[in-house]
Amino acid sequence: MGKTENKKKMSVVKKMMIALIGGLLVGLIFMFIRSSMLDSGNEGTWNIINSLLFQDITAEGGTNALGLFYIIGQLFMRGLQAAIVPLVLVSLSLAMCSISSSSKLGRIAGRTVLGFICFYIVGAFCAGVVAFFMKSAGFFNVSLPAEEVTEAATIEAFNPLATIVTAVPSNIIESMSSNNSILAVVVVAIVIGLCMNILGEKTDPLKRVLEAGSEIINFYLTFLIDKVGPVAIFCLVSRTFAIYGTEYLAPAAAYIVGAMLTLFVLVATIYPIGIWLTTRLNPMKFLRKIAKVGVFGFSTNSSAATLPLNTRTCLDELGCSKEITSFVLPTGMTINMNGTTVMHMFAVTFIATSAGIDVTPANLVVVAFLSICAAMGCPAIPIAGTTLIVTILSGMGWTTDACMIAYALVVAINRPVEMALLPLNVIGDAATNVIVNAKEKELNKEIYNS
Repeated sequence: MGKTENKKKMSVVKKMMIALIGGLLVGLIFMFIRSSMLDSGNEGTWNIINSLLFQDITAEGGTNALGLFYIIGQLFMRGLQAAIVPLVLVSLSLAMCSISSSSKLGRIAGRTVLGFICFYIVGAFCAGVVAFFMKSAGFFNVSLPAEEVTEAATIEAFNPLATIVTAVPSNIIESMSSNNSILAVVVVAIVIGLCMNILGEKTDPLKRVLEAGSEIINFYLTFLIDKVGPVAIFCLVSRTFAIYGTEYLAPAAAYIVGAMLTLFVLVATIYPIGIWLTTRLNPMKFLRKIAKVGVFGFSTNSSAATLPLNTRTCLDELGCSKEITSFVLPTGMTINMNGTTVMHMFAVTFIATSAGIDVTPANLVVVAFLSICAAMGCPAIPIAGTTLIVTILSGMGWTTDACMIAYALVVAINRPVEMALLPLNVIGDAATNVIVNAKEKELNKEIYNS
């Protein structure tokens, strides 16, 4: 069964790569055709091709167009967006519900969540600094059509503190009716989860409903990504390059390289430093023993798939107790997605800059806050973090056509970054587990130092 699943996953990866490369080639071919036709005065012929394949059928002048590539890409994107509110609500409610209220596990839960949040903040800060530097250096600059840039520039300014007020919804049903109120959904999910936790067995029927909902959402996203994703990615990439040309290539490459390098540097620095500062244990022993967990997470692109290996490594090689490990690692698999937050800092900066929005340090603070809230409810399945980029953009009000064009490109090229962020997530679970065990004086130091 395991071999079959691995083959299936590999086939999906290959399909994604083929779709990406094929979409790039087709897009470049149409870009060349467009350039040649416009230069030779055959604008009418290009307009026919554009109306058949690439035209936005909802835009002015698109009433008589077919827009085949546009329709396929939009169906996929809207399908992903449709899962955002239920995904956040269900996942985060169950995560909060899973935290035990007994005195010892309550203390363990507090230290666990505090550890995760600290690593979240450090990762978001480091990623924000690097992303802002790359943006300031011009690595993310893209020339979009004038009308798109003008529209992006008209986004209203807002006080970041207003996020605190709008986070508490006055109408729960209304907050769930739009992806623009996702932070309010996060707050509602936390409140529901904590209330379920306190009420215990009385809320078991609701918990079973949420668990069933989680299964449905995960199955839906897996199906959408596996079956529709490759075709949609081909259409999205083809349309992007056919319409907007090679000006996207360099910034996209800068985003991928910058994000991946930052992720790999962080996984080799913040966790060893965190362990040494809090426990005074030798951090190099931790890195050597946990490295295989990071490699496995990179390969499978799933925190859930990595959980068994991570558990055995923590128990057998790092000297962690079974009681604490059985709480910390599953909780981390659910709410510790700081690699996702690092990716969000780069992706949102890249998307907003590409759309003509001047991203400021204050904006990045709000992005980090929104990302941490969203990532804590991110399910342990591939590409879920990429899907949640829309929630961050919606929370910032950056949802113009130009932003969605850049987001479509990120969806298409984000597979390497999604793989690179998994080691940060799963190794972060193990690092927090070691710290909590050491603080509870249940860490077997002989095994750790062996």
